[in-house]
Amino acid sequence: MEKDTYLSIDKKTEGIFKDKGSKFLSFAYPVSTEEEIKEIIQQLKKDHYSARHHCYAYRLDPQGSHYRANDDGEPAGTAGKPILGQLLSNDLTNILIVVVRYFGGTLLGVSGLINAYKKAAIDAISQANIVTHVLEENYFLSFDYPLQNPIMRIINDENLTLIQSTFGMKCEVEIGIRLTSLEIALGKFSKIEGLKITPLT
Repeated sequence: MEKDTYLSIDKKTEGIFKDKGSKFLSFAYPVSTEEEIKEIIQQLKKDHYSARHHCYAYRLDPQGSHYRANDDGEPAGTAGKPILGQLLSNDLTNILIVVVRYFGGTLLGVSGLINAYKKAAIDAISQANIVTHVLEENYFLSFDYPLQNPIMRIINDENLTLIQSTFGMKCEVEIGIRLTSLEIALGKFSKIEGLKITPLT
């Protein structure tokens, strides 16, 4: 069965990790588009123009299937990948984490860098409020007043989201149906004669 929920964060958070004089400032953002991500990274580069590196990772779409990791000049696999690893291990999507590094003069080595970027990402996530988003499809229902009770019973029994409603001799209702409830709910509605149901895209 296809998953109809995903985890993300509700607002920007910040974290920090220090090692041998280097400071790793981490910033986590809820995002939904690549354009949004580009604007955030550009702004961080302006705000932290004297920093040596601006490394990041993100995951997009409810399944988290669209993702990217960027080392921004650090040795390959030492920055973006450990940040992405924390997004994966926490099953977070529609999220961007950028870690800004201020070099402290001492090289940390490959394992030191991996640890630093990982710990900075962990700190930003630990400050976040993780929220569950439910995937729904919206439908518009149109029916005569006598059908109100059986239709509202289905909406309540299947825990459908009532978005808006107008009741009179002619009734109009907009609902959200969770993907996992779609087949059952639409099957019940199809048995009600006189109900017009239209998917909203």
